[in-house]
Amino acid sequence: MGLRLIIGNKNYSSWSLRPWLAMKVAGIAFEETLVCLDAADFKTHVAALSNGAASRVPVLIDGEICVWESLAILEYVAEKFPDCCLWPEAEAARAHARATAAEMHSGFAALRRHLPMNIRRPVKARALDPAAAADAARIEALWSECRARFGAGGRFLYGAFGAADAMYAPVVWRFHTYAVEVSALARDYMRAVMALPASLQWSEAARSEPWVLSHDEVDWPQVLRE
Repeated sequence: MGLRLIIGNKNYSSWSLRPWLAMKVAGIAFEETLVCLDAADFKTHVAALSNGAASRVPVLIDGEICVWESLAILEYVAEKFPDCCLWPEAEAARAHARATAAEMHSGFAALRRHLPMNIRRPVKARALDPAAAADAARIEALWSECRARFGAGGRFLYGAFGAADAMYAPVVWRFHTYAVEVSALARDYMRAVMALPASLQWSEAARSEPWVLSHDEVDWPQVLRE
């Protein structure tokens, strides 16, 4: 039995994007199951699919093993498929990448709330409140540090695409969708992430989804679509 990844709506589910993108870029085969985030039986459906292990997405199922939380899934597949090099090989870079990924996993709540992921929304600026602006500035500073210290040999945070890039991919889409002003370095990094064939595949699917989640539509009751 192969790997199975349970995800939410591609237009809105930032957490689902992370392991999906990492596994696609790494060439790790998996079966995808999408559960709509606003389905009345969402939690019970996910629990049934995961044998009661989880009630949120994403969830990775590998036989009898069930892993939830994006970062834990990335760690699991990195161990299971070491040749995919989801973490940098060099010790210092690997430690830095794990800290950078963990900061994304646990932080930036203000930015998440103010700029919900909504890939099919036309690019349109939204003014940042002070807390979201501080989060955006910290993320830009992290990207700059990663690129300056460890980014030689590629266009991603640690050169080649890896788990840390997967963790920040939803931020890339948020910055793009809401036309957040960023440096030339950050813009180049965003272009690299968005140009990945897997990113294009995800965004195309997101734009074709029929579901609308009002709490993730900042222009509500308008629903803007490209």
